[in-house]
Order: sequence, then C-alpha cells, then structure tokens
Amino acid sequence: MAEPVKGPAGYFPSIERKYGRPIAEWKDLIRSSPLTRHMELVTWLTTEHGLGHGHANALVAHTLAEDSAE
Repeated sequence: MAEPVKGPAGYFPSIERKYGRPIAEWKDLIRSSPLTRHMELVTWLTTEHGLGHGHANALVAHTLAEDSAE
C-alpha cells in the first residue's frame, strides 16, 4: 500500500475537487502574479479567487518551494 502524501501536496486532491481547477493552473496563476511574498499570495488567493486559507497556503508553499529548488 502506498504511503499517503504528506505536506502541502496532501491538500491537492481536495483543492481540485472543491475549486474545479487542476493544481497546474493554480501554480501558473501564482507564478504569474506580481506578488512574491508568501502571505501576500495567500491573501490574494483567498480574496480574489475564493480559496480557503489552508488551501491557498498549501498551494503557495508548494509552488514557492518548487521554484526555490530550481
């Protein structure tokens, strides 16, 4: 049996179900934003795109971690 996904990516299935957009679209949206700071992006996703705080936080954390690893 596979290990459950941990960390921010553990939220991805519920984010896709709840908001009807694939994770790749959310990441593209985050990367195209002129905002760069974690909490600025979280606030923007919650206020402008209707995401819950936890979901927005998971997307931003995962996207910024990916970008810093490149």
